Amino acid sequence: MGRNITRRDFLNGFAVAVGGSLALPHNAWAEACGMPQTAVSVRPGTTSAANDGDYYPPAKTGMRGSHDGSWEVAHAMRDGKTWPTAPLDKEFYDLIVVGGGISGLSAAHFYRQQAGPKARILVLDNHDDFGGHAKRNEFHAGGRLLLGYGGTQSIAGPNLYSAEAKGLFRSLGIEPQRFDKYCDQNFFASRELTRGMFFDKENFGTDRLVPGIGKPTWKEFLAKTPLLPPVQADLVRLYSEKVDYLPSMNVEEKKIYLSQISYRTFLREHVGLVQDAIPLFQKSTYGLYGVGIDAVPAGDLSKLGSHPGFAGMDLSGPYGPGMGLEITRQDDEPYIYHFPDGNASIARMLVRSLIPGSAPGNTMEDIVLAKMDYARLDDAKSPTRVRLNSTVVHATNVGGASAGEAAAGKQVMVTYVRDGQAHSVRATHCVLACWNMVIPYMCPEMPQEQKDGLAYGVKVPLVYTNVLLRNRSAFEKLKIHSAEFPGGFFDGMTLDFPVSMGGYEYPKNPDEPCVVHLQYVPCEPGLPARDQQRAGCGKLYATPFATFERNLRDQLNRALGDGGFDAARDIRAITVNRWPHGYAYEYNSLYDPVWPAGKSPCEIGRAAFGNIHIANSDAGAFAYTNEAIDQAWRAVQEIVKPG
Repeated sequence: MGRNITRRDFLNGFAVAVGGSLALPHNAWAEACGMPQTAVSVRPGTTSAANDGDYYPPAKTGMRGSHDGSWEVAHAMRDGKTWPTAPLDKEFYDLIVVGGGISGLSAAHFYRQQAGPKARILVLDNHDDFGGHAKRNEFHAGGRLLLGYGGTQSIAGPNLYSAEAKGLFRSLGIEPQRFDKYCDQNFFASRELTRGMFFDKENFGTDRLVPGIGKPTWKEFLAKTPLLPPVQADLVRLYSEKVDYLPSMNVEEKKIYLSQISYRTFLREHVGLVQDAIPLFQKSTYGLYGVGIDAVPAGDLSKLGSHPGFAGMDLSGPYGPGMGLEITRQDDEPYIYHFPDGNASIARMLVRSLIPGSAPGNTMEDIVLAKMDYARLDDAKSPTRVRLNSTVVHATNVGGASAGEAAAGKQVMVTYVRDGQAHSVRATHCVLACWNMVIPYMCPEMPQEQKDGLAYGVKVPLVYTNVLLRNRSAFEKLKIHSAEFPGGFFDGMTLDFPVSMGGYEYPKNPDEPCVVHLQYVPCEPGLPARDQQRAGCGKLYATPFATFERNLRDQLNRALGDGGFDAARDIRAITVNRWPHGYAYEYNSLYDPVWPAGKSPCEIGRAAFGNIHIANSDAGAFAYTNEAIDQAWRAVQEIVKPG
């Protein structure tokens, strides 16, 4: 921890701290974004580095995700800035898609299926890479490529996907069942690597890593922890006893009641768990919900089977009200459907299909090692174009002279800002596949009720950090593949899924370089869920790269130190994927009412507005890839089958 932060790391942190780093020289700005200086050169006659052959965002390290340069124009739009004089691009399109994430790319895919391969489609995205939250992180060490997921992790519950989503997968060549052979489900067990828990001295009196959570029994596991004996005894009771903590209620009454209280309330007021045991559970729901157990309905956790206290309660039958996450899981489906770069491979396959020649190959295997040719994405010769670093600031229906004709929409005019210059472009139709929360600013002409529906949900902030390590020998010595940090800045770390496919090999030797994934969720316990998200977004805005680096170095040193880990020696690269607007907000029975069919905010918000249509996971209030695809299908059906 005594090693100075390098110049490279300092600039990454500084770029965030000044909110755009506009004062930095051009080359320093490139370095701060993790971009090799040669990658920002622009070919004569082009307008963006994306047309340069050296441009390759997946290999950038430092602050990624919502990187500097991707959000400043949108914030200016939010704060009232307008771009009234935007020259009109000469191209006219059949469809403009705003947002190059999985939903936007799926919308382009579905539209082209309906309209034919010659349909003119333009995809605009504010980031320097496509994929939205499905982000690919590449590392190079010892002559080999290592991959990490910088956002959307896996295909969850593919058997539950809609016919349309399954059809999209088939057309791309994605067969989830192939992961049965690509994912080595016995990899960690065969090496006796387990989940561990790290107790820090600030919260538990001493630093101690305890492997094998709950093994061989909870009593034996807890005896190794620094928890006081009364706390250990109460936790053993919670995990071992089968008690009906709501004996006066029937099954349906229990389900309704558990949807109205938090899991924290359930543990404290019904289980009677001692207060000092609560910190072990508080962050356990961060990764799935983006909030702690103070803001997650107890009923949700009763069905997921991930949290104790329900073994003695009859909750049989249909699911009760809650946040709806239980439909992403099936008891007979293992959670193994994971490309080495997460669902970034889905986005890459969509782009490869939309723009032939943008990447080699044609299978779900060969996409893993395929290198995208970013210079091909915005090629004027291609019917479909993907234009990066382009922030849309206005989308409006344009038609006849009257307001009614304009609202009906014969065409759509879209204004976007790229390289500091505003442009406008026209199309017959437009799909807004961006975040719901920005659409009211893009489309101020929308009815107030629709804008209110779009603004209701607050995106869940989170940070996925990938760290390239010299090797994983410390994990092997300590007998862990992952660890929870109930008191840490990062709430957990894990080695990635052991997936080998398409020529990509998961590191099998402990002495080989590897990638470890850490998660940080900036919520504010005690507040309603949406207020927690707002506070967390503000927190990320003010957190520089150096803070992430210092905390991960500290936590890895302390948790893995007994295994011989040394952060100064063993950390080779850091990529912080910052998502201040991450997961879609999912309705929460603790805070949100039950709306009649068709009257929920997402349903009101996603209504077609003239020739402007809306597709994203926000539009379904469900933060999963299948929802992003399904909403893209719905939006395109509004276009091709109006009424």
